[in-house]
Amino acid sequence: MEKNSSLSSSCSHRRPFVLLRAMEPEDLDLLYRIENDYDLWRVGSTNVPYSRYVLHDYIANTTGDIFTDKQLRLIITDGSGANVVGIADLVNFNPQHLRAEVGLVIEKAYRGQGYGKAAMEELITYAREVLHLHQLYALVAQDNTACLRVFKAVGFQQNAQLKDWLYDGKEYHDVEFLQFLL
Repeated sequence: MEKNSSLSSSCSHRRPFVLLRAMEPEDLDLLYRIENDYDLWRVGSTNVPYSRYVLHDYIANTTGDIFTDKQLRLIITDGSGANVVGIADLVNFNPQHLRAEVGLVIEKAYRGQGYGKAAMEELITYAREVLHLHQLYALVAQDNTACLRVFKAVGFQQNAQLKDWLYDGKEYHDVEFLQFLL
C-alpha cells in the first residue's frame, strides 16, 4: 500500500493515503460547512441547518464510542494529517446485529481524486478489525453516481432500490440500498 502523499504525477493513478481520526474542537468550521450545505441535504436524510452552538456542543459531548453514542463520526485527513478532506460517519449502529449505516462526505476540492475510495477502505478495515462489525450499509441517491461508484468500487453490493425515498422539496428521488458484509 502506497503511503507517500507526495506522489509524482506519473503515479497519480494510485490511491491517496488517508487517515481517520476523532473529531477535535478545531473541526467546528468543517462541520458547520458540511451540515449546512444545501447540496448535501438533497442526497441525504438531513434537511435542517445546525448552529455553531449545537455543533460545538455535539463535538464536546460525543464520547467517540460507537457503543455509547450509537454513532461515530471520523474526520478524514490526507496521509500527512495536515489537510482535512472529509468526514466518514457510522450511524444507526445496532449492537445486537453488529451493523451500522455509512455516511461519507468528501470536501469539494478533494473529490474525484480517490479520497472517497481510500477513506471507505480505511473505514471498512476499522469496522472489521476494531469494531468487529458484521455489516455496513448505505442508502445512496440513485442520481449520486460518484458516490455509488465509490461504494461499489470497495465491494458494496446493491441489494434493493427504494422508490421515492428522498424528497428535495420539489421532487422525490430513488435510493439504492447497498450492503457490505464484513
